[in-house]
Amino acid sequence: MNKSIVCVVSLLSMPALQASVSHYKLGGYLYDNGPIITSTATGLNGADESILENNTLSMTSLGTAHSPGLNLRVADDFSITGTSWQINSIDFYAYQTGESASTIIAYNIRIWDGNPNDVNSSVVFGDTSTNRLSSTAYSGIVRVDENTTGLDDTRQIAISNVAVGIELPPGTYWLDWQSDGSGNEGPFVPHITIPGQTTTGNALLSTDNGLTYGNLQDNGTLTNQGLPFVINGAMGNAGQGPRSVPAMGLTNTLVLGVLFLLSLFFSPLKNTIARNRKD
Repeated sequence: MNKSIVCVVSLLSMPALQASVSHYKLGGYLYDNGPIITSTATGLNGADESILENNTLSMTSLGTAHSPGLNLRVADDFSITGTSWQINSIDFYAYQTGESASTIIAYNIRIWDGNPNDVNSSVVFGDTSTNRLSSTAYSGIVRVDENTTGLDDTRQIAISNVAVGIELPPGTYWLDWQSDGSGNEGPFVPHITIPGQTTTGNALLSTDNGLTYGNLQDNGTLTNQGLPFVINGAMGNAGQGPRSVPAMGLTNTLVLGVLFLLSLFFSPLKNTIARNRKD
């Protein structure tokens, strides 16, 4: 999906925007490509649910396979605006039908400086073979449809943290990735899920291990889908010159004013004590 995020940093360490507590993070939260939870705590054992609207919208695709054994890869884009990003890791979502999450054992990724179908695009990070998986666990989310909500947990979605380590300047980039697991089916990546919407992004699917790509679509509606991922890291400064200082809000201004007044009071007192000690 073509999205960007604007980060505001408080000078007094005010609480920063955070991703879901289930996310693994190497560095701060930078960007979320799209939601998958549509109903909280309504699944079996209190799980959150990602509900495919198979009745309401006639959608049929619960997820898309992207395993090396089938030469399948998926891709989606993100945009950086303002200043550069230091990307430390990326959180991906996947499930293996009939397994208790997580059974994910491998992820490989590439970052492109443009659409991977464009002959002028180049890979700026990663490859199709190195396993960059750092950690994986059950996300607390299950993938269901409108007929199985509250009844089915055979598609338990894992969240997997994948190590990256690159600073990128502003621009539009594409991720393409592949995952493997120890279960019998999949892995499948769930699609971005927004109630009432059949088109949720512009993700791509490759069936020849990343040589060519086509639109990733729902099989029922033939509408383009987006894929969920979360980028973790920090705002960088590469090639941007001096970074601008964000304007202070009223609370920060008042706090700094109080600290200044206290310094005016204690400075003479400190000097008086020092003189008395000399006497």
